[in-house]
Amino acid sequence: MKHILFVFAMLVMAMGGQKQDYVLVLTPSPAMHCQSCESKIKNNMRFEKGVSQIVTSIEAQTVSITYDANKNTAEQLQKAMKKIGYDTRVVSNKPVMKKTEKSPAARKTPSSSN
Repeated sequence: MKHILFVFAMLVMAMGGQKQDYVLVLTPSPAMHCQSCESKIKNNMRFEKGVSQIVTSIEAQTVSITYDANKNTAEQLQKAMKKIGYDTRVVSNKPVMKKTEKSPAARKTPSSSN
């Protein structure tokens, strides 16, 4: 009985510890207008918990932050942007879709010739 409870506890812990990545897209204010602005954002935001990637675009005026939702939230990331001098507006905050293997029907099958 103890063995079953131990296995069950391990399964629950393993499921709870799964990484759930999100991509938060923000528009900063004041606007980014140069490489220095991009560097300031990237160099400061990379130290926030759970952040794994930061992509900035001066042309689109967006900052895309990939983060682990188990370690951080969109609100906390916005507060971090505020600390470095940028108010932000959330454009989107969506889970990262995991790459999945093609379904068997979508795979190419060799054709047989008669």
